[in-house]
This record gives sequence, structure tokens and C-alpha cells, in this order.
Amino acid sequence: MTDLPPALREYEETEARHRPLVGAVVVLGCAAVLVLALLGLPDEHAPLPAIARYALEISLPVWHLTEPVNVVVYGTRGFDTFGETFLLLAAVVAVVVLTRTKERRRGFLGEELAARAEQEQYDVRQVTDDEERAARLAEDAERGGGRLPATPDSFELGTPAPERAQGMSVVVRTGIRVVAPILTVAGLYLVSWGFSPGGGFPGGAVLLGVVLLVYAAFGYRRVRGFVRPGLIEPIELAFALAICALGLVGLAVEGSFWANWIPLAPAETIRSGGIAQAFSVAELAEVALGLSLAVFSLLGMRHDWAPDTSRPRGRGARPREEPGQGERE
Repeated sequence: MTDLPPALREYEETEARHRPLVGAVVVLGCAAVLVLALLGLPDEHAPLPAIARYALEISLPVWHLTEPVNVVVYGTRGFDTFGETFLLLAAVVAVVVLTRTKERRRGFLGEELAARAEQEQYDVRQVTDDEERAARLAEDAERGGGRLPATPDSFELGTPAPERAQGMSVVVRTGIRVVAPILTVAGLYLVSWGFSPGGGFPGGAVLLGVVLLVYAAFGYRRVRGFVRPGLIEPIELAFALAICALGLVGLAVEGSFWANWIPLAPAETIRSGGIAQAFSVAELAEVALGLSLAVFSLLGMRHDWAPDTSRPRGRGARPREEPGQGERE
């Protein structure tokens, strides 16, 4: 230890040491538990658990559904799914709160505008170099467009990377035009007929995938009208209240929360399942809208929680370089 440099010697003396033996014991213990759990799984000849057997027995006579998993998800254990749906809603609210934009100050009207105008008046430095123009193009891209072209078709062949177009190539855009309607119909089919386990969750995820494909292929301009929080949040809240109403009406009419109070249609029809099918449709909207709101809230983060107040804010003002910044870049 005497041959070590002074800085490394000080680190060895002051910093806490890792314990690889303890970590190995914990990892091997977890691995042993997982292996034992895997070996203990029932095979195809094992008897059905009580909840699975009960779901099979009541699927057709009680719920008019041919998919026992939907009976469990939206029927016999619908209250659990109710809680999971609102856990998703709570997660979406948390993401929106963490990614929210700066709120406007209301204490001093016009203070920010007056300060910016004064700073522009006394800041005589003008932008003339290519580096600043490139930074502005990147800033426009973050804000959803600006002066950037809609598609890469506007660039000449052999233009240096990276591409700064809003959308992708004509091959990708054509493929998305073909695939998006098919995936949309597939997502609606999953929830409408209830033949898939838990139709609301996968159906909502499929619709979110369609929106993301359109966003990736055509740019933010094509989905900007749909993913606005002012539009999505009230609709999502309305479907959340509809889910609550389904359970409360069952409590008032049948004396049990989440009791089936909607008349049953014949099996293998679009209205079979009663409250289960209604819950699945409401959950489709809740999952699709909630996940869209969360994803685009994360993509739209443009502010810094700890902004650098030393940088000038005036139009045309050049940012002040920090020590070593040019070397890092």
C-alpha cells in the first residue's frame, strides 16, 4: 500500500470498501429461490387452481364470455383490475407533474418582458458563426419544428449527417401508412370482442404504438393536435369517472361493488360480458390516453430544474462558455 499514489492511498483509507462476498451470497440466494420456484411450477397435467376452475365454470352461464381470463380480469376479480387501472393513472399524474413546464409568474406583470427588452438593448453581441446557427436548429428541433423541413426529401443526397428533418424517408412513411390502419383495427378488435386476455390493456398499448409510429415517421406536427394535454387530460378523466361509475352503480343496484348490472347479450357477440365488456372499453381509453400523455410529457421536457442564470437571455446573445467547455465539445 506504500507504493500507491497519494490520492489513491487517501481513497483507500477514507472510502468504504465493496463487499463482493456479501453480494455473491445475495445473488446466489436469489438465484436458488428462482430455480426452486421454477421447478415447483405445475405441469400440463396438474389440477386447476380453485380460481381458474371457478372462472371456467361461470364463464358462459354467468358472463356469456368464452375467454375465462377476461372473466377473472374484469369479472370475478374486477376490483383488483380497478385498483391497477388507478395505479396507472397515478403514475401518469406523477410523470406529468415531474415534466411540467415552468409556470408564468403572476406577481409582477410584464417584469420578464421588460427585463428581456432591457437586456437586448445593452447586449450588442450578435450571432454570426455557424456554431450558433446549428444550436438554434437543434433548439427548433426540440420545440417541434421551427424552420426544419418536414421530410428528409428536401436534403440533397450526400448531405452530412445528422438529418434534421421532422419525418423519415418516403419508404418508412409509406410503410407506416399501410401498417397504422391495420394496427388500429387490431387494437379495437382486441377490446371489442373480448377474445384476448384482458382486452383493454393490450388494446390501449396497441393504439399507443400507432401514435408513436406516426410520430416517428412523420414528426411531431402530425400528432401535435392529438397529444395536447388540454385535450387528453379531460377525456382520460372522463373515462376514469366512468370506471368508478360502473362499480358504484353495481353497489347501488346489486348491493355489491363491481356487481354485473348490465344485461348480458348472447355469447360471442360484441355486447357479451355485461360490465366486463364496458370496463374493458373504458380501460382501453384510459391506457391509451394515459400512456400517450406520459410518453409525450417525457419527450416534451424542455426546461432545466436548475437553469444556468449566468447565460444571457437576450435575442442574438451568445452564451458564455464555461471553463473547459470547448475541450469537452
